[in-house]
Parts: sequence; structure tokens; C-alpha cells
Amino acid sequence: MKTNSIKDYFQLHFVVLIAGFTAILGALISAHSLSIVFFRTFLASAGLFLYLYLKNVPIKISVKATWQLLATGGIIALHWFTFFYAAKISTVAICLAGFSTGSLWTSLLEPLWDKRKIRVIEVGLGLMVIVGLYLIFLFEVDHIMGLLVGIFSAFLSALFSVINAQFAKKHSPQIITFYEMLGASFITFIPVLYLFIQADNDFILIPQGLDWLWLCILAFVCTVYAFAEGVELIRKFSAFTFNLTLNLEPVYGIILAYIFFGEKERMTVGFYAGTFIILISVLLYPLLKKTKFSNS
Repeated sequence: MKTNSIKDYFQLHFVVLIAGFTAILGALISAHSLSIVFFRTFLASAGLFLYLYLKNVPIKISVKATWQLLATGGIIALHWFTFFYAAKISTVAICLAGFSTGSLWTSLLEPLWDKRKIRVIEVGLGLMVIVGLYLIFLFEVDHIMGLLVGIFSAFLSALFSVINAQFAKKHSPQIITFYEMLGASFITFIPVLYLFIQADNDFILIPQGLDWLWLCILAFVCTVYAFAEGVELIRKFSAFTFNLTLNLEPVYGIILAYIFFGEKERMTVGFYAGTFIILISVLLYPLLKKTKFSNS
């Protein structure tokens, strides 16, 4: 049985807090969402390469596996693009409300991927999420597009998580993340270059001033550091405790958004009620799943 110190729990919640901070940084950076994803993944892949080099971890894998991981990086790139785009066209809180549906999408995609039946608890909690989303749609009509993009981002996040679960059976998390970051940077470079050549557009493609500071924090703190720390922490905690705590990311993110942006992030009562219902379903899922399997 694993025993953890207060320091371990503090570090775990700090990593989740960092994850919740990514949407804040996306809103602070003035550059186009595609540029944010490109620079984040390019810098992160460089940072991860240095991390692997210092740890003496060999990065050579088969050609087939390389292409598979690079392609999955394309899904991650689209996920992060839609994530940052949702925050820019609406609010950080709306973006995170949509993103909090990730567990629902995972519960639907996993059975399809593993070719098993959807469990009753997954259907029940899925209905709770739908009720929560209905409340948000009802009260936040001005932010429907942002919410829809956030939900799509959550779907993409669940998709590459399910795919990565298969890769994790053959490759280390470090190798998976390195190649996927590299793939994401390659794929986003092409549209960024195209937009840059089209000089008559209004997009800010090259980060300006403080944007570089936010990008470095996003790449090295929110990606490389959070990844390295997460790898260490998952060895100390049970998978259940680790994943349950990760579900608090939208909560931390919404709180941070209000601290940073104030009244702009103040939503209606319906938004908070709907988000609360979604988060309850997200937190209940691993609890009910664990109880079911421990009793069977």
C-alpha cells in the first residue's frame, strides 16, 4: 500500500494547478492560437529532448512507431488549438467548462476502442453532463460557440488519451510525449508559415514582448516540468488518486481566471450550476468505478 507525505500531495495539486493555468496563458498571449501551439510544442520538444539527453534515455524507436506518434501529435495540436481558440473567442471559464466534459468522452471512446459494452454508470454520468451543458447553453447564449469549441477540444483530448494508452504498453511516457510534441510542431508549422506568407491578414503570428515570457512558461513549466513531475508523482500515488486529482484542473482554472481577469470571467448562476453538475459527474466517475470493481 502506498503512503504519501503532505509534500507529495502538495506537489500533485501544484501540477494540477499548473495544468489549470494553461488556459490563462493562452488568453494572455496576443499571438494567433496556431502560433501558440507551434511555439509551445516546438519549445517543449526541445526541452524534452534536453531532458531525455540528460537522463540518458535512448530516443530511437521503429519507423512505424515514429510515424504513429508523430501523427498522434497532429491530434494533440488540434486539441490545443481548439482549447486556446475557445478561450480567446469567449472566456477562460467557458473554455474550461467545455473541457471538463473530457471524462464523458473518455467513457464513451474507451468501450469503442476496447470493443466492450458501455457501463450503466457511464450512461448515468453522461446524462448528468448533458444536463449541466444544457444549463450552461441556456444561460450563456453569447458564449455558445466558445463552449462548443471547448467541448470539441475535450473530445480530442479524450481521443489522444485513449490512443496513448495503447502506446504506453510499448513505449515510455517520455518517448511518447517527445515524439508527439515534435509531430505537433511539424504539423502546425505549415499553416503558420502559410499565414505568415499571406501578409494581408490581421493575425498576430510572431509573439510580441511579454508573449515570449508566457510561451516559455507554457512550454517549460506547464509542459516539460509538469510532465517530468507527473511521471515522478504517478509512481508515488495510485492511478485512482492521480486521475481523480487531475479532474480538479477545470476548478483551479476557473478560480485562476477570475483572479487574473476579474469581472470579465464572472458568469451567470446557470453557468456555475451547470459546471458544478459536470464536475460532480467527473469526480463521481472514478469513485463509482472503483467501488464497482472492488465489490465485484
